[in-house]
Amino acid sequence: MLRRFLILSVAVAVIVATAGTPFHAQDLGSLPHYRPKQIVSGTIRIWGNDSLGALMKSLQRGFSKYHRDVRFDTNLMGTGTAMAGIYTGVADLALMGRRSTAKEIMGFEWVFQYKPLELEVMTGSLNAPGKSPALVIFVNKVNPVSQLTLAQLDGIFGCEHRRGPSNIQTWGQLGLQGEWADKFIQAYAYDAETGPGSFFQQVVLNDSRKWNWDRVKEFKDMKRADGSVYDSGQLILDALAADRYGIAVSNLGYSNSEVKPLALAVQARGPYYEVSKGNLVRRTYPLTRGIYAYINRVPNKPVDPKVKEFLFYLLSFEGQRTILEDQGFLPLTQEIVRECLKKLE
Repeated sequence: MLRRFLILSVAVAVIVATAGTPFHAQDLGSLPHYRPKQIVSGTIRIWGNDSLGALMKSLQRGFSKYHRDVRFDTNLMGTGTAMAGIYTGVADLALMGRRSTAKEIMGFEWVFQYKPLELEVMTGSLNAPGKSPALVIFVNKVNPVSQLTLAQLDGIFGCEHRRGPSNIQTWGQLGLQGEWADKFIQAYAYDAETGPGSFFQQVVLNDSRKWNWDRVKEFKDMKRADGSVYDSGQLILDALAADRYGIAVSNLGYSNSEVKPLALAVQARGPYYEVSKGNLVRRTYPLTRGIYAYINRVPNKPVDPKVKEFLFYLLSFEGQRTILEDQGFLPLTQEIVRECLKKLE
């Protein structure tokens, strides 16, 4: 049984590997080129993700070639400040390394009595620290498993099991035999209150807040004696490297030789996808993260022309090419761009 399982795992891995082709500039060819609908002027005030600094400068330089009288007031102090900038009236555009939380939306609604307009403007990175890297499921390098489904992950990490009834405690429940059959699965994960932890909770646990704390160990960033930060993603994979029977959620930026990433599928029948730039951009990899923009659009009223033009540029071939050239964040697909452009009309 184990031999058959291993053969199947290798076959699936080969199929997945061929699907993980890289993403290049020519893949942006289907996106619309930027053509100004009107020439605008004034100051665009942007608050948000502090990892966007260099990229925003590049995007603003590109936009200024078309609109020479537009100025930017950019305050990137962190995703957590972005929405407050909008509902206190000091920002025109909020850029966030994740979707806004319910509390942040509530704060906006408390002031305006309607919701902000949400647009997805780029894809998170493959492995760049701080740039919304995709979450990756790892096991120890000696573990025979090569792929899992979101329902299986819910069975391991969760308690409410909204994706299915399974409560998975041992590797035998995932088809492993021999020495693995009765081995308890110890799970390692980000603190649920962090951005990656909240994303995992939303996507894998189907927005359940009930983790299985009997077998999940949370990690937060730690400060070393010299003042440097020991990142939680690194802590997680260091712990997994020493645990033959563990499983962990982290990102590729902290991978080491003692652990291996798994291919993932939304459903048991597949297909399974490995984490790669191509699979992130195409949104086939289930734990892909996005970068979101929020603006204060009064219902049934037009968007501020200068903000609208900048968002048109950001969602154009020229804007998305600049994102791709940044070597961190990744661009969007034609389908997502089309949906966002409709929201701006």
